[in-house]
Amino acid sequence: MAEINNEEVVAEVVEKVEKTTPTSFKQVEDTEPHWYVVHTYSGYENKVKADIEKTIENRKLQGQMLEVMVPLQDVVETKANGERKTVSKKLFPGYVLVHMIKNDVTWYVVRNTRGVTGFVGPGSEPVPLTEAEMRKLGVKEPDQVFDIDVEVGDLIKVISGAWEGTEGNIKSINAGKQTVTIDVDIFGRTTSVEISLGDIEKL
Repeated sequence: MAEINNEEVVAEVVEKVEKTTPTSFKQVEDTEPHWYVVHTYSGYENKVKADIEKTIENRKLQGQMLEVMVPLQDVVETKANGERKTVSKKLFPGYVLVHMIKNDVTWYVVRNTRGVTGFVGPGSEPVPLTEAEMRKLGVKEPDQVFDIDVEVGDLIKVISGAWEGTEGNIKSINAGKQTVTIDVDIFGRTTSVEISLGDIEKL
């Protein structure tokens, strides 16, 4: 498996959503909440999240706008002196995910938040993510949740699947997808691979 490229993942999802057949917004107002992708200016993700959450509180829209998310990933960085430090980085720079019931009010709140350039969809019309797209973006929990206590840096062994028998240190953990990323040697080249929590054990 090749190294997971977050830019490629979000680009693939965005392209698919934008190609969705457009429909009149007035005709497709939601009755149930769905996840939507919102495009922002780079560097404005956290401010957009905070401003939307503030508007939700001020206008008492908690029943219509349930969650605003800037997906993060823990990454281990090695400094020049060899010291290792875990930092949180944005998975998809320039994007914010909003869990909401789509209607005129919620659309207006998002669209008129400073730093937002539009919804991801045909003609910037909001299109809900599918379950597969939500899993790919890390906002949909898998059907099975594995209870295993691991942290970034832990040494683990793959006990089933394509990489059975492989050992490696965890580089990152995706709680939403229930996976970890480790480095493996493929034909003499170090490559990052994503492994399900159900396929590993802690050493």
